[in-house]
Amino acid sequence: MTQESQKVIWQAESTHPNQAQAAQEALRQVVDPEIGLNVIELGLIRDLSISDDRANLVMIMTTPFCPYGPALLEMARQKVEGALKLPTEIEVGMEMWDPMMMEEGAGADWGLF
Repeated sequence: MTQESQKVIWQAESTHPNQAQAAQEALRQVVDPEIGLNVIELGLIRDLSISDDRANLVMIMTTPFCPYGPALLEMARQKVEGALKLPTEIEVGMEMWDPMMMEEGAGADWGLF
C-alpha cells in the first residue's frame, strides 16, 4: 500500500474549500508533545465537515491511551473553532493510527519513509 493511498479527503475540502484550508493551517499549530509533529503531519484529522452553523472534526490518536489525548482533542477543537468562527464538535474516530497515515515527508525524521 502506498502512502498516497492513505491520504484522507475531508468532506469540507469539496463543500467549503477555503474554510477547510483555514482549518488545516490552524490545526498545524496543534503539536503532539511526545512526537514533536503536528496533527496534520501525523494524519490524525480524519474528517472535517462544515455546515452553515457548525463544524465537526473527526480525529484519532496515535495510541488508544495517549496521555495527551484529551488535551490534543481540545486544542484541535479550539483551533478549528477559532479559524472558522463556528461552534465545533470533535469526535474521536475509531480507526487505528498507522505511520502510513502521516503526511508525505513527515516520517523522514523517524526513518520511516
